[in-house]
Amino acid sequence: MSYLLAFLIGGALCLVAQIVMDLTRATPAVILAGSVMLGAIAAGFGIYEPFARIAGAGATVPLPGFGFSLVSGLIKELPKEGWVALFSGAFKATGAGIKAALIFGLLASFVTRARA
Repeated sequence: MSYLLAFLIGGALCLVAQIVMDLTRATPAVILAGSVMLGAIAAGFGIYEPFARIAGAGATVPLPGFGFSLVSGLIKELPKEGWVALFSGAFKATGAGIKAALIFGLLASFVTRARA
């Protein structure tokens, strides 16, 4: 059941982004930044964590989940690190995902050709 729920909720998040892109003049970059920002705002207000608990990977893998990870890492490190957590908390929470994206992007660039 958790797989089905993750699929449906993740698909719904992507569907909303696609509808916004189709009905407005929003570019993919605006959708990306807006999705991350909405996830971060929802995490700051404590709304996204219960949603992510229910939806699992359907809420943490799409772009709002990245904003959630940034803010939740910051909130988690704030009591330990103080104001330094503003710089380190988000990177501790999302570092592995960012490294994986860079490494796999580099590997993909070796096996594909750019087209003009």
